[in-house]
Amino acid sequence: MALILGIESSCDETAAAVIDSNGETLAARIVAQRIASQDEMHRPYGGVVPEIAARAHVEVLGPMIGQVLADAGLTLDDMDAIAATAGPGLIGGVMVGLVTGKALAMAADKPLIAINHLEGHALSPRLAEPSLAYPYLLLLVSGGHCQILEVRGLGDYRRLATTIDDALGEAFDKTAKILGLGYPGGPAVERLAREGDAKAVPLPRPLVGSGEPHFSFAGLKSAVMRAKQAGTHRDADIAASFQQAALDCVIDRTRIALGACGPVTALVVAGGVAANAALRGALEELASGAGLPLVAPPPKLCTDNAAMIGWAGAERFAMGYSDALDVAARPRWPLDANAAPVRGAGVKG
Repeated sequence: MALILGIESSCDETAAAVIDSNGETLAARIVAQRIASQDEMHRPYGGVVPEIAARAHVEVLGPMIGQVLADAGLTLDDMDAIAATAGPGLIGGVMVGLVTGKALAMAADKPLIAINHLEGHALSPRLAEPSLAYPYLLLLVSGGHCQILEVRGLGDYRRLATTIDDALGEAFDKTAKILGLGYPGGPAVERLAREGDAKAVPLPRPLVGSGEPHFSFAGLKSAVMRAKQAGTHRDADIAASFQQAALDCVIDRTRIALGACGPVTALVVAGGVAANAALRGALEELASGAGLPLVAPPPKLCTDNAAMIGWAGAERFAMGYSDALDVAARPRWPLDANAAPVRGAGVKG
């Protein structure tokens, strides 16, 4: 049995978890976990304020780790390794978690495993679904990232697509702000969309029909702003039309990527937007048509959490990986460092 303490602090959730890599079910693998949301702190600003986030991590993380170990009935000495997010993310928050991980690893003489936050998302379906085997096609959709990757093995990722401007989660959040729905925006837009007509507002589908599977959501976001300013549409109809347009883009892009990748065992979706029920339904239909299962973590493992960081650490620990205590925090850290640049900004890839 390998017990891993996972630490996550890359954005606005402070999280800690204890993972048992030999557990046969999700419940057995997550021995204990805690997550502290900062939604109330950032809500007045309509988005995450990095300085506020970093200070909150400092205040919460130490006591939380003690609470998680107590929940598990274990001590730091019982851990086999410490896994902490080392990037990408808001650098202040990343540094808080990574420095804490380093201190615990040094104090307890345990290996430190520096985890790429995106790898945590990429491997989270394997935490939830023990039978999921490599290689699989991953749609990674969150507030900061929108990518399609061929996950061929631990640390072996081939990026097939990325966004040339905004991430899908960012588009949901900006739409929520335009409609006055508050923060966090994604769940609010999804709720309001259930009350609207998805065909009521004509909105663009950027890049749909193009041969490359990259994403673009900036134009869609601007169209939502124009629809709101026109004052002729109900907010529920704008939300429903936006969500449908976004999903049409995602499904079209993912279909192109399925045709560009090698044989895979499954279509997988992860990241915060993967909790969206309409997206899951559309991907289920796409996967079924391709003769593949759709694998998605439960919603609680889609948003940022330490269980996925601990699990990524467990997979790396099993392969003998560890990191030196001088490993640096990284604001950007692509999974596929060799991916070719894409037209446009490409900064989210």
